[in-house]
Amino acid sequence: MKEYDVFIIGSGMAGMTIANKCASKGLIVGITDELPYGGTCALRGCDPKKVIIGATEVREFAKRLKGVGIDTIPKVNWKDIMAFKQSFVDEMPPKIEKGYKKNGIDTFHSSAKFLSQNTLQLGNEKIKAKKIVIASGSKPRVLEFEGGHFAKSSTDFLNLEVLPKSLLFIGGGYIAFEFAHIAARCGADVTIVHRGNNPLENFEQDIVKHLVSATKELGVKLILNTEVTAIEKADNKYRVKGETAEKTEYFEAEAVFNSAGRPPAIFDFDLEKADIAFTKKGVSVNEYLQNTSNPIIYAAGDAADSEGLPLTPVAVLEGHTVASNIIKGNHKKISYPPMPTVVFTLPTMASVGYTESRARELDYNIRVNYKEVGAWFNAKRLNVAEYAYKTIIDEETQTVLGAHLIGPHTEETINLFAMAIKTKMKVHDIRTMIFSYPTLASDIPHML
Repeated sequence: MKEYDVFIIGSGMAGMTIANKCASKGLIVGITDELPYGGTCALRGCDPKKVIIGATEVREFAKRLKGVGIDTIPKVNWKDIMAFKQSFVDEMPPKIEKGYKKNGIDTFHSSAKFLSQNTLQLGNEKIKAKKIVIASGSKPRVLEFEGGHFAKSSTDFLNLEVLPKSLLFIGGGYIAFEFAHIAARCGADVTIVHRGNNPLENFEQDIVKHLVSATKELGVKLILNTEVTAIEKADNKYRVKGETAEKTEYFEAEAVFNSAGRPPAIFDFDLEKADIAFTKKGVSVNEYLQNTSNPIIYAAGDAADSEGLPLTPVAVLEGHTVASNIIKGNHKKISYPPMPTVVFTLPTMASVGYTESRARELDYNIRVNYKEVGAWFNAKRLNVAEYAYKTIIDEETQTVLGAHLIGPHTEETINLFAMAIKTKMKVHDIRTMIFSYPTLASDIPHML
């Protein structure tokens, strides 16, 4: 049985960060992943999704400017864009594994199960480690209802050789909205079925309503307050059963996708055998990202029940924290800066800091600025219909507590708000800055 100083389950950004940092300090390190090395973001999430969105951005820009400088709206060539996307995906796993071997890290390609507090079964091999890190990310929620297995995953969507003529997404979160926008702009008939009253419920709802409007304008059918309870195959289509308080409805589509959330991918590891405390949100951790019941276990990224959002930069931050505590002993408490998050629809929707309701729950004395600004120059020059903001200001300190935006390139503008929140810049100082003009950032002073 081989023994390691550190062994990591999961080769996403958190696991990769921990493995390489520990190996650089001379520790004996091993890592395993039952999926290709690289993790969700690089192979099955943010990166390939953003590549595909790039083509739809061109189409959307042309559509908005048709008749005011553009004559023809281009079509997205699905086959070509998928091939372009795959060029990014294919190069990642071998590149990562080469880096591991260069750093002297042992690599495994199998699932892991705990045999005891410090021992793992990896396929036919057993290993022992002084420290074990669970950085296995998340995976699609299992649909327990009849025919749930007919629903494809987000990974399946990103690997479609041919885009179906009609698609239905179960769940009204960011995955459903992003993929619905992609598919609709590529000519598909799209439906989103969400069981709640509000889609994207973790975002500021005053801003979400603008995205809902833009989504409906795109032709996407948004069905709310409807619980999907069954899927059945009917000829070349799928029939989806949805139930409300008053009635039962049926929807048909060539393909059905499960976008009902992503729980942590930890529940097949036999955690109980290692005395590892966990919740439905992930491995239970303290301020050092160390497990609360088994001290040799650490967790990072989506697999950890921490205060961090399920975002790639957060996984990297947690990875650095875990590695530092393994190398030097627990000395570094996890500290989260403002965490901007984006829904990559068109228009994009971005958020950082507190929502209005959260700020009020924490008893801040706040000023709220909320406005639809489709008449502003930046919206008019781009011929954008949806442009709005909501900023939350602390009246006592005159600093920004939260910013919530929808409009062109808010994925970039939100980073400046994140910087302002982190550095506690005064509203007056932001207002008196000189921004290059005309840019989206030059609108920031007017949002405060």
